[in-house]
Amino acid sequence: MTLIDLITAQSARLQQAGVSFGHGTTNAFDEAAWLVLWALGLKFEDLEPRAQRELTAQEQAKAEAIVAERIATRRPAAYLTGEAWLQNVAFHVDERVIVPRSFIAELLADGEAEGTLDAWLSDRTQRVLDLCTGNGSLAVIAAMAYPEIAVDACDLSEDALAVARLNVERHRLGQRIKLFASDLFERVTGRYDLIVCNPPYVNAASMAALPPEYRAEPAMALAGGADGMDLVRRIVAEAAAHMNEDAVLVLEIGHERAHFEHAFPRLEVAWLPTSAGDDQVLLVTRDALVRWSHR
Repeated sequence: MTLIDLITAQSARLQQAGVSFGHGTTNAFDEAAWLVLWALGLKFEDLEPRAQRELTAQEQAKAEAIVAERIATRRPAAYLTGEAWLQNVAFHVDERVIVPRSFIAELLADGEAEGTLDAWLSDRTQRVLDLCTGNGSLAVIAAMAYPEIAVDACDLSEDALAVARLNVERHRLGQRIKLFASDLFERVTGRYDLIVCNPPYVNAASMAALPPEYRAEPAMALAGGADGMDLVRRIVAEAAAHMNEDAVLVLEIGHERAHFEHAFPRLEVAWLPTSAGDDQVLLVTRDALVRWSHR
């Protein structure tokens, strides 16, 4: 059996088993390719040049075993491989954190894209805060995208911060990224030019309906209360006090736009284009936050 034949066969297995995607892949073929290539010690770029390579029985069995584990456990592939990618940057991942998938990463990484953050940032931008950093992926991507800035990154979970430290060290950014424990802004000091945050925002009804892959992730990193806005309300209320005059807050709220607009009907925001559409990530200026707080 060739490599591409094995991936195609495993894709069919995943499809037939009805597993859920969304933790780095969106379909059965990509998920199968990830698992098979990882099992064989190959990289994604190896697929095309080695697609027709004949596999040994041992290689085939090894790849089939991890796909079988994926189906039996319903754990995200990233937990099985210990690694995930965001904007082509590799990150360590395990059950202490959710699998990184924030669309804010697109806005940080692609300076040429329409909707990029650059148009909103002052030329005096020096300090960035990654609130609810999780495994540290947005902090790392921000530091890579803006080599001249310093990044603070915080999370309530000490487990998540332990994983974030691994990723900061992995990318040799310890001199530019400061990690610390904080319940949102509780231990945040000073002011920032850019605050990015992918907070827990899943509403209670959606949490109850999540497939097993998502229930394998830490619930505290997903659940946002009845309407998903419990932490978002605190963030919107407190952010301005930690922002410089020209600063912006970039907030991901996933599929909760209706709940967000119901919670903040008079808050002026800009919705930023991402690969998932124009309703996943919003931007709000400090001035807009101040005006909203005085209404």
